[in-house]
Order: sequence, then structure tokens, then C-alpha cells
Amino acid sequence: MILRWLLSPTVRQASNLHRHAQRIVNAQRDLLSSPALEKVAAAIAAVRSAVASNADGKLLKQRMADLERTTAKWIQPYPHASLRENTEVILVAVAVAVAIHTFFLKPFKIPTGSMQPTLYGIISENLLNEAAATFPTGLRRVIDLIWHGTSYIHKVARAEGMFEAFEPPKTIFPFLSRQRVKIGSEWYAVWSSVDHLLERAGVQPDHLYHRGDDIIKLKLINGDHLFVDRLTYNFRRPTRGEIIVFETKGIISPTTGQPAMPQDQFYIKRLVAMGGERVRIANDRHLIINERRLDQTTRHFENVYSFDPKQAPRPNQYSGHVNGFVARQLTEAVIAPLFPDESTVRTVRPNHYLVMGDNTLDSYDGRSWGDFSRTNVIGRYCFVYWPFSSRFGWAAR
Repeated sequence: MILRWLLSPTVRQASNLHRHAQRIVNAQRDLLSSPALEKVAAAIAAVRSAVASNADGKLLKQRMADLERTTAKWIQPYPHASLRENTEVILVAVAVAVAIHTFFLKPFKIPTGSMQPTLYGIISENLLNEAAATFPTGLRRVIDLIWHGTSYIHKVARAEGMFEAFEPPKTIFPFLSRQRVKIGSEWYAVWSSVDHLLERAGVQPDHLYHRGDDIIKLKLINGDHLFVDRLTYNFRRPTRGEIIVFETKGIISPTTGQPAMPQDQFYIKRLVAMGGERVRIANDRHLIINERRLDQTTRHFENVYSFDPKQAPRPNQYSGHVNGFVARQLTEAVIAPLFPDESTVRTVRPNHYLVMGDNTLDSYDGRSWGDFSRTNVIGRYCFVYWPFSSRFGWAAR
């Protein structure tokens, strides 16, 4: 019987038909008259019997046709059947998408460069002062966007005027926003996927734009778009060195007692220490956890500590982890205020995690705001699905 079901499309069709008819009868049983129930039940039984007795294809098709005529005569039709069916399909698809997003894979966009060169954030190149710079057009421009994630924004003044006003960006589609700026009496709509677009583009409030002047001339390389694995941590705790995504809600600066960052965002960093562990950052740019030095042989830190110790730390390069003392030799910016020197030891609170970015000179991380509750963790880095760069797939470590 099973083999015949597998080999014969007619048998499969007949089986599906009588089951579907039975479901409709069950749903309408209180609405159908006794004669209707008897006629439809007999037709269903005839198809079921033909399938069970290994009847030939001709007889099966005849019984199926009888069942279809009987149901058409006695079963009450649903109003707007095609609309109902399409609506059901859409609702099922939405439910599946929401379930995948909630319990399995969450799409995430890298907004900043704190994890470079492991994972890249949005890179912008302002070409406002480079009159000779030209942007590709046509098919080349489409290929750049689809394959490399590179987009171009070019707005030219249509009339003379000062920068008058701007509207906050409005999210139109996921990862795509629309913002308008006013030059003189003209409004210009700008579509992009980046935050702080006007700052990146160098738009100047007190600047007089003449007709034909470039207002915005920006080349954007979109940050890595990836999937966050939301399933694994339901079965085990995160381990040291994994790249995790967490929500910022409830993260308070230990120095000010105020929220350390906007409380409605998601960050991505590398987990370096767990609850109860004592952490310090040596001047050689290596973490010391419970007096055990992490190095290139430590799992998940192969790239982080692959730097040449003779070379000074550089942005967007693997340079280990710098403390405040090392940072002061290189920049006036305040980096790692909670780890001002290699003798400073901080203990991670129970059920809390400490994270740091791989871009050690340009990462706002646990060196500035300490640890956070493990309940903030959303999931772990899983897969870069766009753009199609060297980091595509499971390449990041």
C-alpha cells in the first residue's frame, strides 16, 4: 500500500481528496442535512475503498469524479473562497516568518566599525570636495549595490539657497530610510541605509549653495548583514570568544549611574569574560582572566591576537585589547576608562558578561561601561548573507 502510494500520483491525489472532503464534512456537520451527510459519506467511502483495494487508475479517477460532483452538490460553498485561501496562505507565511525571526534566525545589520576587521560596519567616503570624482551609472551601479553593497548618493542644488532645515529619517523598509533636506526653498529627498547621513555627507548649515553645487556626494559601503542564531543559547550558555548580539536596555555606566548608551538598540561584540571572573588588560594588549593570559592559541582569539607586537595598535586592524595607559600613548581620546592601566582588576558580576570589540582603538565596549546581565543576550553571530565579500558565509571568527 505504501509503495503504491509512493509510485502512483493518482493514488496520492485520491487519498488527499477524500481526506480533504472529510475535513469539510466535519466542519459543516451541524449545517448539512441528513441526506447530504449520507451522500457525501458514501462518496468518500467509495474513494477510500478504491484506494484500499488497489483499484486500477481508471476506477480511481471515476470514484474521484463522483466525489467531486457529490461535494459540489451537497457541500455548502465558502463565500470568497479564493480570497480566503490566499489570506490563509499569507497568514501562514507571516506566522512562519515571525516564528523563524523570534526563535531561530534574526537578521541584523552591523551599524558601526567596532568589530572590524572581523565584521564590517558602514563605511562612508565623502567626495564633496572632489569635483573630478564620478559615480558609475546603469548596470554597473546596480551590480555594485547588489554584489558589493556599495551605493552612491549624489544631490545637486537646483537653485541657490542656504541650508534651511531637515527632517528626521523615516524608516520605509527594513534597513532603508528616507530623509529630506531643505536648501533655500527646495526640498531634496535622500534614500539611504545609514545613520547620521548629513554628518557623513558634510552638509553645512551656514553654507550658501549655488545652482549646480554638490549638496551631497557620498559613497557608501553597507555594513555586513548577518543572521543571529537565537536557538543555540536555549540549550547552552555562551562561551568565551564567541561573537554575540545583545540589547542595550539596562546597561548603566558605573561612573555616572546613567544609561551608558541608547536603551533601544542592539550591539554586537566578542564575549571575553563571564560572571565571577577577574579581568585586567596588560600593557602587551592581552587580556588576563583570573591571572591566565589569553593569546593566539586561545579558541576564538586566533585573529584578535595575531598582531605584530612591534607594531603600534591601529584602527580597523587586529591589535589585541588596549588599556587606558597604552591608549594615552597614541591618542588624546579617552579609551578604556575602567581599565586605566595593567594593574587595574575588575570582577565581572555573577550572571553578567563582559564584551569587547575587535577594533580596539575604535570600540565603545565593556572597557567603558563594564558588564551587563546575561539576560540581555539575543543570540550569537551565525552567517553573513550580504554583501558578497570575503566575510560572506561563516567566515568570521
